[in-house]
Amino acid sequence: MINYPIIFSFFSGAGFLDLGFQMSGYRIGLVNEIYPPFMESYQYSRKLLNLPDPIYGYHQDDVAILTKGENKQLLANFIIDARKTRNLIGFIGGPPCPDFSVGGKNRGREGNNGKLSDVYIKLICQQKPDFFVFENVKGLWRTKKHRAYFEEMKKKLNNAGYITTERLINAMEYGVPQDRERIILIGFQKSIVKNKSIKSINNMLPEGIFPWGSYVKYPIEMISKCPWPTIDTFVEDGTMACPNNIPKELTVQYWFELNNVMKHPNAKHCFVPRAGLARFKTIDEGDVSKKSYKRLHRWRYSPTACYGNNEVHIHPYKARRISVAEALAIQSLPKEFALPPEIMTLSNMFKTVGNGVPYIAAKAIAQTILDFLEGKREDKSPNVI
Repeated sequence: MINYPIIFSFFSGAGFLDLGFQMSGYRIGLVNEIYPPFMESYQYSRKLLNLPDPIYGYHQDDVAILTKGENKQLLANFIIDARKTRNLIGFIGGPPCPDFSVGGKNRGREGNNGKLSDVYIKLICQQKPDFFVFENVKGLWRTKKHRAYFEEMKKKLNNAGYITTERLINAMEYGVPQDRERIILIGFQKSIVKNKSIKSINNMLPEGIFPWGSYVKYPIEMISKCPWPTIDTFVEDGTMACPNNIPKELTVQYWFELNNVMKHPNAKHCFVPRAGLARFKTIDEGDVSKKSYKRLHRWRYSPTACYGNNEVHIHPYKARRISVAEALAIQSLPKEFALPPEIMTLSNMFKTVGNGVPYIAAKAIAQTILDFLEGKREDKSPNVI
């Protein structure tokens, strides 16, 4: 058994990705997040979960500062110190992604958020952790406009000594009740790959070597063939039995019950419009056809948890928007996880929830990396890139 790696986290938000790694045994070395409410929510949730603080503390500043001067050396010193324990060092991060999102700003590498991907890649190339995880929207990988930039990033990482592997994942595959696709790029130092007697192809791990499919519970092909309910007439507080032959774990209602959302600390944190309440009663359960005002179906998975740009998700059988507690459940967070009510606005609560990596997906990625480092090679997934 290897020593659990020490993780340095960047663009951490409320730490959903970090939590997946931490609950898989990794130690958190340093946390970087520039936005104070998100950093406060990170610290608040860890106290609730009785988890230790990062070894080298919290860094609340622009990540670009860590690539320059004294701060660059300070980070290097932390890594040197962490290596004394013979633990591997990993960087994880998902730079803000609206500039690569089809439904977002779509400014690409020139946008303010798009430039942060460059900063993260620069940070990796400077500090050379043993491995890294880069998470972003599918538009970066799938959109022709941005794909060239993605390949350019990989070339920089290859030149810095990394062998990479990538996959377009969907959170549903791991048991998250949410249709959420994201590109995951993972890189390992060439020395690690060489020591495992693996021969790379064009600086990439050969197909089937990295065990992407080890924690896939519901292949997308299987999910697409299930007889999911479509649209039912909205009945306030109405009841409805779960249909047969669908994976109940992938449904909104299953997670609402599992997390006991009506008694969760964030249960009452919900936007209440000053007008237009009648509108909440006119949209059928499961009607997610519009850009906004999408009513979830209790016995189906949610669309991507994205609560900005006027996107509104409505409760399946109540005449209101979903609560923060319900949004956290859709992101598959443990029921003990909560956001601080006194120091966060509702907008910031929903923003940090929507920005986060679903916890169960994050945990699956963390465990898959451990499997690879321990020499496991089986790939059960039919969806490897």
